[in-house]
Amino acid sequence: MTQDTKFASEAGQQSLFYHGQAKDFVNLHEQVETSVNLLDSLESFLSTFQKDLSSVSGQISELQERSKDIDNRLKSRRRIEKPLSSLLSDIAIPPSLAITILDTDVGEPWIATITDFERRLDLLKVRSRVKAARDLGDVAEGLRIVAATKLRSFFLALLQPVRTSVTTNMQVMQTSIFVKYRSLYAFLQRQAPNVAGEVQKAYTGTARTYYETGFRRYVRSLGWIKARTPEKLEPIISGNGDKDGPYLDQDRLAYAKIDGPSVILAYMADDKTHEEPIEAILRSLLLVLMDNATAEYAFIAAFFRSESFAPPPAMETNNALFSPTATLLSPDFGFDDRRSNAGSEIVTHVSRPFGGNGHGSRDVTARPGLMDKAERAPLDAIWKQILDPVLEYCKTFVAIVLEPMPPAVPLLTMIRLTEAVITEVQKRDCLPLENFLFTMRLQLWPAFQKIMSEHCDTLRKLAEGGTTSYFNRAASTTDASVVNICNRYVVMFNSFVILTHQEEETMIFSNLLRLRQELTKLIARHTENINDDVAKATKQSAMYEVLLQGLNVGWTHLITHPKSQKEIAYWAEKEEEARRRIVSIAQSRRIGKR
Repeated sequence: MTQDTKFASEAGQQSLFYHGQAKDFVNLHEQVETSVNLLDSLESFLSTFQKDLSSVSGQISELQERSKDIDNRLKSRRRIEKPLSSLLSDIAIPPSLAITILDTDVGEPWIATITDFERRLDLLKVRSRVKAARDLGDVAEGLRIVAATKLRSFFLALLQPVRTSVTTNMQVMQTSIFVKYRSLYAFLQRQAPNVAGEVQKAYTGTARTYYETGFRRYVRSLGWIKARTPEKLEPIISGNGDKDGPYLDQDRLAYAKIDGPSVILAYMADDKTHEEPIEAILRSLLLVLMDNATAEYAFIAAFFRSESFAPPPAMETNNALFSPTATLLSPDFGFDDRRSNAGSEIVTHVSRPFGGNGHGSRDVTARPGLMDKAERAPLDAIWKQILDPVLEYCKTFVAIVLEPMPPAVPLLTMIRLTEAVITEVQKRDCLPLENFLFTMRLQLWPAFQKIMSEHCDTLRKLAEGGTTSYFNRAASTTDASVVNICNRYVVMFNSFVILTHQEEETMIFSNLLRLRQELTKLIARHTENINDDVAKATKQSAMYEVLLQGLNVGWTHLITHPKSQKEIAYWAEKEEEARRRIVSIAQSRRIGKR
């Protein structure tokens, strides 16, 4: 019983405990239901979220694809960005360029502008398949026409001062203006050849008149001076001459070189007492011709040559075809009438354009010698059109110089001068002038040969005892006349040696050999009538001594020249033979007296 009671008691206590906890259990139950409901809601939310996440994942994939597509398109755009930018930059005509061509006068800013414009013109032609380039073609063509029109007026206006006055310094205009705007004329050559041809013809006509007028006046002035100093050929047997006898005039021989005395200025013709030897007159003409003709050719080659368009990497406005210090064209050139009388065309001043002695080095961008024949032909034609009247004046003046025929030494001096000028012209690459001077030299050499033949003939006739010579001189000889002939021969020989730098020159020394042979015969003939053998040999020895004294002058070039040494040896041998005859005859006579 006790156990049952104990068990019932424990059961009652448990029942009371659970009844006491019933509310908590109800609350717990409610919380469990609430949690279950929350879990159901969470499950539903997670299910929905999973569906949304799948949708977002699909959208992200789509965005990634779009992003890749956009990135590829961006790379493609970047690849064509520079070419497209270059295309637009090339074919577009900046407003500043158009304004410069349309609204401003030609000047220094045009140099860079026209270079840029021509580059764009060429690119428009290359890009002709591009519609934008075709659309701009009409605009560019209009600007080209305007530029060509303005440049034509500009270049023709530059020639106006030369047309109105021959005293305008043309070389200054060439170096400081024409060469400066060379690129503008090159634009006309390539983009408007008809306009370039018109400018070229205008320049050619203006320069032709300029040089023709200046040289006409200068040649006339030289003609006046020559008329005051007539000098004609006298035979070697002539007794006329200076009071002191024939002598070697080294001052006149100096005219055979380019270096030396200043040229004759045209205003000197005003002084009616001013005289110059014929060599100085011809030298002045040739040096003035050389400097002006070669300078003009150099300018023509630099300015009128044709060249393809090749713009420099950096546009430069300084076109230095001629450096400021170059001596190609001097600003001192001109036909100056400052010293002339009113209305006179005789006293025009022509100065040499190269400054100093006229052979400084020239810095020319386009050397004619480096051009081929086809490239030089049109330049030569322009030069000939300009200088033809000048060459005719010079040709006529040379004919005047040879009439009457000058003496042999002055003529050889002029020949050597011509050869020196030819050498200098060859250095300056002026082939047309070189050809003209070659022709002139060929004209002088036959005249020299004729003079030497006349000297030989007159000496031969005198030695043969003819009644009269070529120059109508008496054939009789005296000691004084033979000594005078010997002195004239010595002066001629020494002059020829001074003027000859080569050891062998047939034209010179073959004629001197002929003269020597005739002179030897003349001395023998002059003394043959002397009956006393000792007196005859003494007279011959005296004549040979005169020759030896003249040949043994103290000039180094004469002493060292092989021909001088041979000449001295020849006459020394003759003199020694005469002395031996004197000694031999004297000994024979002493033996005979014994």
